Amino acid sequence: MRRIVDAPVRTRLTRRQWLGTMAPSMLALPTFPAWAQSGTAFPSRPIMLWVPWPAGGATDLTLRMLAELASRKLGQKVLIDNRSGAGGTLVMPILQQAAPDGHLIAQMPQTVLRAPYLQKLSWDPIRDTTPIIQLSGVTFGMLTQPGSGLTSLDDVVAYARNHPGELTVATNGVGTTPHLAMDELMAGLGLSYVHVPYKGTAEQMVAVASGQVMVGLNSNGFAPFVDSGRLRLLLTLGAQRTKRWPQVPTLRELGHDIVAMSPYGLAGPRGLTPSVLQILHDAFRSALFDPAHVAELAKYDQEIAYLGPSEYGQALREAYAAEKRNVERLGLTRSSG
Repeated sequence: MRRIVDAPVRTRLTRRQWLGTMAPSMLALPTFPAWAQSGTAFPSRPIMLWVPWPAGGATDLTLRMLAELASRKLGQKVLIDNRSGAGGTLVMPILQQAAPDGHLIAQMPQTVLRAPYLQKLSWDPIRDTTPIIQLSGVTFGMLTQPGSGLTSLDDVVAYARNHPGELTVATNGVGTTPHLAMDELMAGLGLSYVHVPYKGTAEQMVAVASGQVMVGLNSNGFAPFVDSGRLRLLLTLGAQRTKRWPQVPTLRELGHDIVAMSPYGLAGPRGLTPSVLQILHDAFRSALFDPAHVAELAKYDQEIAYLGPSEYGQALREAYAAEKRNVERLGLTRSSG
């Protein structure tokens, strides 16, 4: 199997495994109350969680639920601030410049691991961050407007072949996972298309549903549009069919060995102290496994993919190296000058 951009997920917990992880004796790190009793002043004010996507998309909504639940453990509000654009990479300059006191953290999308190979940047996603927790991953899919006449991948390919350079395809930004997936698919078929990047899932799906663009490729924020009949889901990019839409084939099933899931998590600035890291990890871990958050993830066909700070850091390093190979294979590496 060839994965375009995925980092190792490593952990998908069954209900029994989850219950086991909740036992105090199974935890590798002390629980939050132990730190609270030690007299630490953290957090001393609300915590800002930067989300690199517009409000209203699947990632934003699930993280808002996570933040609300974590707030109860931390004793301070976790506030969401959306900073969309640049394919989800705008959080990195924020993290790079933030004080390492734990009061500013951010979601780490897959694109921050890819961007340094596409353009010259002042930040480094490994050097300038402290991994806190891996949370989940996403389901990517290809979508069309029900009345478009494009009812399958074969239809999309046929249109591109018969109308060179006229197929319009929307993604959630230049250099994002959907963009690279579409590039690899079309390059493999010897076809061209017009890329139409958007800042986030919500506005992109509206554009596809209204016929402004012919095809959309994005993460599972498309779920409400599919369930309401406003969009048709042609395929998904996972290793197997989803539980939510089992009738929809994967791209790999259709003969194209392209798989993507893009796990994501939370990180703070470089230099978080172990005590602050511990408190943040424990609060967000508790929120991650809260039934309300699990149910919110399920709305978008997402599952928990938990990793603690050490394992998540290792997964990020592996993914960063893999992104270099992916970008080089597709001939997208930035020039050395």
